Formats: sequence, C-alpha cells, structure tokens
Amino acid sequence: MSYSSSPSAPPRDHGGGLDAAIAQYGGARRDWIDLSTGINPTPYPLPGFTPEDWAALPDRGAQDRLIAAARRFWQVPDGAAVLPAPGASVLIARMPALATPGRVRIAPPTYNEHAAAFAAQGWQVVQAGPAEARVIVHPNNPDGRLWQAAEAEAPLTVIDESFCDICPEQSLISLTDQPGRVVLKSFGKFWGLAGLRLGFAIAQPETIARLTELTGPWAVSGPALRVGALALDDQDWANATRARLAAAARRLDMLMRARGAEVAGGTDLFRLYHVDHAARWQDRLARAHVWSRIFPYSDTYLRLGLPPADRWDQLESAL
Repeated sequence: MSYSSSPSAPPRDHGGGLDAAIAQYGGARRDWIDLSTGINPTPYPLPGFTPEDWAALPDRGAQDRLIAAARRFWQVPDGAAVLPAPGASVLIARMPALATPGRVRIAPPTYNEHAAAFAAQGWQVVQAGPAEARVIVHPNNPDGRLWQAAEAEAPLTVIDESFCDICPEQSLISLTDQPGRVVLKSFGKFWGLAGLRLGFAIAQPETIARLTELTGPWAVSGPALRVGALALDDQDWANATRARLAAAARRLDMLMRARGAEVAGGTDLFRLYHVDHAARWQDRLARAHVWSRIFPYSDTYLRLGLPPADRWDQLESAL
C-alpha cells in the first residue's frame, strides 16, 4: 500500500457523490446501490410527525427529552453535559475553537474532516509527537482501529465515536468526567438517518457551554428532536440492529474473500479490504451500478458499506 497524503493539507475526500457516479456510468438512481458510506441500510422507522414538529420553534422541553434519552443510552457520566447539534460535522468544525491554536495530533489514515477543520483554524496538524490537542476516531474510519483510554492524553482530546454504537462496550464516554475530553456522537450512521442531521457533543459543562455559544439557539430541528428521543430510548431496536449488522458484515467478508479480497479492517457498518487495484475494482462495480469507496492515499484500499437486504444479489453479480 502506498500513501501520498500530506499531514498539513489532507485531502477532503468523502463517500457519497452518487450523482457524479450516475453521470459517469449511467443508470437511474433507483438502479444503484451506494456502498460508499457507512450508513445503516435499514434505518430507524420514522414516527408520525405533528404539525408543531414542523411549524414551531423547537422548545426547551423537546431538547431536554432528547438530552435525557442520550444520557441514558450512552451512560453519560453525571458530571458531563450533552449538546445536540445539527450533525456531527457541525461539531467537528467547531472543535478547533475550544483551545488556542498549536499542534494537533491526528494519526492517519482516518476521517479527514478533523485535520481539515483544525488546519483551517490555524493549527499545525502532526501525525506523531507531543501536541496541545489530539483527535482519535473510535472505532477508526476506515480501518476500525479501537483506541485505549490512555491514548487520550492531550490537554484537548476529541474522541469521535460516530461508529461506536455498534460496539458500545468499547466507548470511552467515561473520560468525559475529565476536563478537555470531548466525545462526539453521530445519529446518522447506526440509526441510518444521515439526512436528519443530528449529532452530539459530550464533555464537561464549561466545554458544552462554549459549544452552545458557537452553535447558537434552535440548532436542532423539531423533527430531529422528536426522532432522536424516540430512537435513543428504543434499546430493543438497538440490540436487534447490532445483531443484524454483525451478521451482514460477516456475509460481506465471506463474499469478498471468495473474490480474492483480503479483509483489512472495518466495523459492522463498513468493511475495509485490500485488493490488487482499488480503482479498477471501483470501476468494475460501478459498471454494475454499485458505488464503492476508494482513498487518495492508498492504491489497494476498497471500502464497502452494507447493502440493503433486498440488494445482495446485485452486489454478488457485480463482483
């Protein structure tokens, strides 16, 4: 595997981009399976919304219900506070403002928006060595690496747990009872509702107060407050979903190994493979209307999300 990324100017590549794939390879959107993201293909069922959900400014009671559900679901320490926000990406962009710019340690390969956010606000992004801030993505995207509590040692440590709901026993949420530790949660991945735009920051009350100032009032929509509270209180759905995702991940690994790929890591929401030539694999899959994820820093990494339950045959045929 070869790397070409620079720690000071990481490429801002993402999954998605299905419109561009359709423009290049043809077909209608309904013909495609987008496996370039790590989003649960069986999302949490939406409730019936009320007119007030759409028409009224979100009230304090709705936010309090969501925060209480989040505290229960993630077992937030009593001394930590919770801030809902319109997506984890909004919070990622605000993390650099929590400290005076200096060095931030972000070990590659990982989700590139963290480095981009810090670099844009005057921080020096380093891959190793002492630093005033550190970012760890736990589990890591794209290789699924799990970090240890002792590695969250910088004065400001951001722990991105966007994919940790598939393995809650590994969460580092207990560290938020310490100053300078911020855990980020994404609602779009495990619950499969990325379009709802809901994320959370969990940290000491002083840190959450600062982030509240940066995000402003009524940051989370009424529908998102309603859905989030219901979903976070639905432990039965979460448990059943973990089992279903684990089985699907095992099935995908078996399918890819049979085609000559080597498992390189991942989580139960996405799998990372070593292949002989990632761009050629992506091209072959795209010609069969299956969109996958490759990376600018690796010639051999291919990442696949999980297909919907009724689209496995299409993936098998594409391979």
